[in-house]
Amino acid sequence: MNNRIQRITDTLDKNKAEAIEVFDLNGKNYIVDYAIIASSLGQKHTTALLDHLKNELKPDEHFNNVDESGDWVVVDLGDILIHIMTPEYRTKYDMETFLSELGSH
Repeated sequence: MNNRIQRITDTLDKNKAEAIEVFDLNGKNYIVDYAIIASSLGQKHTTALLDHLKNELKPDEHFNNVDESGDWVVVDLGDILIHIMTPEYRTKYDMETFLSELGSH
């Protein structure tokens, strides 16, 4: 699993995603084992980061679902969710707090 996480975060990092965070949700009674959150530089960059992930990760990864808007993209890899958000959306929806609190209940 760690190699997969590393590959995802490396792809995001080298394509200028910012504030990349990985949440280990194993055993936290959540729908996935890991969640990754990254900030884009804006709407076009959000879409570009999704394209980079598709190019770098396929065919090794199966993209179960991609929910895409200019401000927030969610990639479902089955056991990993990747959230790519504009800084405004990341602040507004504060997924970090939600994901961090999963382990404290």
